[in-house]
Amino acid sequence: MKVQRCKGTRDLSPEEMKGFRLIEGAFRDCCLKWGYEEVRTPTLEYLHLFTSTGTLTPSMLGKVYSFLDWDGWSGERVVLRPDGTIPVARLYIDGMGGKGVSKLFYVSNIFIFEETGKETRERWQCGAELMGAGSTIADAELIILALEVLKRLRLKGVELRLSHTGLIRALLAKLGLSQGEQARILDQILDGDKDALTRLKPGSPELKEALSLLLGLKGKSSGFLKNLKALFRRNLPELEPALDNFTGITELLETLGYDYQIDIASGRGFEYYTGVIFQLFIGGEKIGGGGRYDALIPLMGGRDIPASGFALYLDSLMDLVKPELLAKPLKGRVLVRAKPSQPEAVKEGFNIAGHLHKAGYVAEVHPGGREAANWRWTLDVQSKAPLFVLTDQVNHKRFETQTASEVMDLLGESVDTGRGA
Repeated sequence: MKVQRCKGTRDLSPEEMKGFRLIEGAFRDCCLKWGYEEVRTPTLEYLHLFTSTGTLTPSMLGKVYSFLDWDGWSGERVVLRPDGTIPVARLYIDGMGGKGVSKLFYVSNIFIFEETGKETRERWQCGAELMGAGSTIADAELIILALEVLKRLRLKGVELRLSHTGLIRALLAKLGLSQGEQARILDQILDGDKDALTRLKPGSPELKEALSLLLGLKGKSSGFLKNLKALFRRNLPELEPALDNFTGITELLETLGYDYQIDIASGRGFEYYTGVIFQLFIGGEKIGGGGRYDALIPLMGGRDIPASGFALYLDSLMDLVKPELLAKPLKGRVLVRAKPSQPEAVKEGFNIAGHLHKAGYVAEVHPGGREAANWRWTLDVQSKAPLFVLTDQVNHKRFETQTASEVMDLLGESVDTGRGA
């Protein structure tokens, strides 16, 4: 019988793991330098965490992996986490709610059911959450942090798209729709239906004009947002707070020299979003996104605390990142060989392998069997003179020495003189 992977899952080869770790490392380093602290949450969470507060859209809830956590008498339904933000918000409420501003980041997998099994069901994310700050500075910081990570990964052609859930919500409320209808249309927008707003039929000329102008808003347009505010001030004052917030964020990004595209109808995201939404694309493929979710923590039983965050999609980035351009070159690869029949030589072999590791070399003690052909150096350790025989596999040179320090000096000389260890 053929052994198969589960549908929608992915094995990561050693080469793929190099890319994974490089992305993870760049993300972690950037977060730490911006003052974020790493957290990790359980893979299993209670289902009610995602349903009782309306935190996920119906489309998303239909794709969670849930089952009964049965204890013999009763049980509660649990899920494989379908989202990274909600578990971090729970952690914050459970143990960090008394703090002021909390800046947290994580690297974790999430699980989303996809019925064909052709798309990935287990997905990896790098995420950052900023709890306790409700300013445009906080929103801009998260956008800049995400872009900084992508820059560190030497990715070109990154496109930043902006929308604003607060603006969409205010517009839907002004249209006179019922709460249920507003929620349904917002869910459609957040699930990626770009035509959900265009299908609406406003009852007044003012609303029709507002909808037309907002849907037509494209490009780098903080000035246009200001003009809309002046236009709506008299007839649609309900839109003013969201427009002010959106304008403040776009102005700040422009001042800092960042390019963006405004597309109100492309607000794909989560139902818990309340303010700005940003999405990151390369060549039409979404590689990350985030936004403001001020209502989430109070909806989950916490205090009235503003928050925002984002996630970068590791699986997508792994297909774009070139590890060979990013990896810090090691000094060289050394295969240490010692005969098992010579215990003292084996002991010395392990000792010198440790010294080589500290000096930045890849060094293995040969375990027997067939040798790989990609070693720059071989080092034979013997129980009698010469104790060490170092062979340059590229230049076909052989050196005999009596001490480990002489071996290290020989390797060091090859690096210093450019011969390449």
